[in-house]
Amino acid sequence: MPSDPRASGPVPSDPRASGPVPSDPRASGPVPSDPRAPGPVPSDPAAAGPAAGPVPARTAPAATAERRWPAGVELAGRDGAPVVVLGASLGTTRRMWQQQLGALGERFRVLSYDHLGHGEAPPAPARCTVETLGRHLLAVLDALGIRRASYAGLSLGGMVGMWLAATVPHRVDRLALLCTSAHLPPAQDWRDRAAAVRAGGTAAVADAVLARWFTPGFAARHPDRVADYRAMLTGVPAAGYAACCEVIAALDLRPDLARIRAGTLVVAGAGDPATPVPHARLIAAGIGRSRLHVLPDAAHLANVEQPAEVTRLLIEHLGGAP
Repeated sequence: MPSDPRASGPVPSDPRASGPVPSDPRASGPVPSDPRAPGPVPSDPAAAGPAAGPVPARTAPAATAERRWPAGVELAGRDGAPVVVLGASLGTTRRMWQQQLGALGERFRVLSYDHLGHGEAPPAPARCTVETLGRHLLAVLDALGIRRASYAGLSLGGMVGMWLAATVPHRVDRLALLCTSAHLPPAQDWRDRAAAVRAGGTAAVADAVLARWFTPGFAARHPDRVADYRAMLTGVPAAGYAACCEVIAALDLRPDLARIRAGTLVVAGAGDPATPVPHARLIAAGIGRSRLHVLPDAAHLANVEQPAEVTRLLIEHLGGAP
């Protein structure tokens, strides 16, 4: 991949780069004044301050028949291998990573999880921030005895990853941010979307959301896949989806990017209308050790449209060896 993190190839001109992101039917309500407000981090011997040098990646405990993972969590892959955490998009569950799990599991111990209010995770609180979601993940890692891991997240999952890497850098080895944003205005669009979902469920926004998740060509070639993701989206509880819309409405991680020390891969879909390429460029420019890769023929769920290429990029960046 090119040595310049922002030179992975020509990027299509994007008319959305010079102003607010086009109106997106995703919405919110009252939000705490600062989603990044510090608070106690789950107990960790390394949490007393920045790590004084590299900290070895922790490995997850091996699964046993008696072992019960926290709700909404799946742990698979090589016992004793470095841990990689996979964070999903708004409106999906950990199953969105199913096309990456096999190859990643040959090299890593892979923890995929559901955001609060999604899938099998506990409900999201009414007043939810990116910190709420991040501390939920930290509690999961603590429950499993994982003190340090690499993290890959798409969309909302990438937002949680940025918060995690900036807030507790000693717990993040390497970071991959896919089709995400550090700041995604206008906030009122997210509030409108949350209100629509609270009134009519996630089915009320499904058509608009799916049009952003997949390019028209992919949707025409793979109607069965689109139907699967429609079912996944409409299966997310309205309260959880709306609460996470409010997370995004309040989000502004731009001041935190410079605090991210982990080597970071930033991936954008050239045809992503939800988090266009300029958002990825901003993230890559703000993180010291980063590189940007733009995927052609991919919209928002780039790991679904381009599964082989996304898997290759993740393995290359995360440093796994069979």
